Amino acid sequence: MSRIGKLPITIPSGVTINVSDENVITVKGKEGELSQAIHPSIKVNINEGELTFEIDEQNDSVEGKQKQAFHGLYRSLVNNMVVGVSQGYEKQLELVGVGYRASNQGNLIEFSLGYTHNIFIQLPAEIKVETKSERNQNPLVILKSCDKQLLGQVCAKIRSFRKPEPYKGKGILFVGEQIRRKSGKSAGAK
Repeated sequence: MSRIGKLPITIPSGVTINVSDENVITVKGKEGELSQAIHPSIKVNINEGELTFEIDEQNDSVEGKQKQAFHGLYRSLVNNMVVGVSQGYEKQLELVGVGYRASNQGNLIEFSLGYTHNIFIQLPAEIKVETKSERNQNPLVILKSCDKQLLGQVCAKIRSFRKPEPYKGKGILFVGEQIRRKSGKSAGAK
């Protein structure tokens, strides 16, 4: 059995969980509502404020190792949903570089990243965005959502506009991320 899959998920107050007949789990909380389809080889049990996952041995649609992988996968996905609808997730991106700027109107973000044109990105409605530009500080883009997968996907898309480069350290990075720096060509080598 999967070590992660065996761990129970405690359901915090204010969070409701429904399991439909089609093996779809719906989680509702103060931050929003999320749903996830579960493979038929995994059984979901709700009792006394805890959610547990078991491998259905009678279901022969997949083999043993795949069942164990599904066991840990769906437990992690549902745990992320429970944390998301109760507390939410937040990611902060920092724009490092001369003249790099970001501004937003609603869910439309405009990036100025040293290209000949500005880059616009329309975010999904589930994500709340805030931009900060203070003097002598790198501009920040703060993204908040209850859906961890969607938030990570949007952050990866924004990072792809200017990936951090190792020579000057410029680009879009997560706050607190350390870039492994390289030295350039040695100046007086003959």
